[in-house]
Amino acid sequence: MRVLIVEDEEMLADSIAEGLRAEAMAVDVAYDGESALERLGVHDYDVLVLDRDLPGVHGDDVARTVVGSECAVRVLMLTAAADVPSRVSGLSLGADDYLIKPFAFDELLARIHALGRRASRAAPPQLERSGIRLDQARREVYRDGRHVAMARKEFAVLAELLKAGGTVVSAEELLEKAWDENADPFTNTVRVTMMRLRRKLGEPQVIETVQGVGYRIP
Repeated sequence: MRVLIVEDEEMLADSIAEGLRAEAMAVDVAYDGESALERLGVHDYDVLVLDRDLPGVHGDDVARTVVGSECAVRVLMLTAAADVPSRVSGLSLGADDYLIKPFAFDELLARIHALGRRASRAAPPQLERSGIRLDQARREVYRDGRHVAMARKEFAVLAELLKAGGTVVSAEELLEKAWDENADPFTNTVRVTMMRLRRKLGEPQVIETVQGVGYRIP
């Protein structure tokens, strides 16, 4: 899952991003509305965590732009305003969810997971295919009943392959979903991660390479 955090309190934004990355999410950060719109114009995000009171381009204007563009990203608004009229107005702008500051990180995480399931074809909490079982909530992977320890990027890549349901996923798509904007598309990052993933999953090999197209788990 790829998430954009838009929050002008830099320490808070960076703290949220660090926590989400620990959950194997690809996370980008913007500290103002203008930067957020630039990133939204370049990348396909599953969830946008949006502070409402932003400098420059207000969070409400970012939300209006996102809703007007009809892109698939789901919007979770963050705000210190706890009154009902504020929540109603935020949702009326097209936000999918609303969370009041201060908040518990576990609640934010649960809401992001819920919105991520709505951003695309809903994926069950546990993904299973070809003897592999991946538990998204517990961040656990099993191959034929054997527990397999996974690094964050390995877990994220495997999740995307399982979500594809046997269809081919290109290296570009994996970069878009499992890495942030700092990933160099011209490196062999995906190939190296795939080698490690195959080694950990063991024999017989379950991830196929479709030459010139990408990867799949049949």
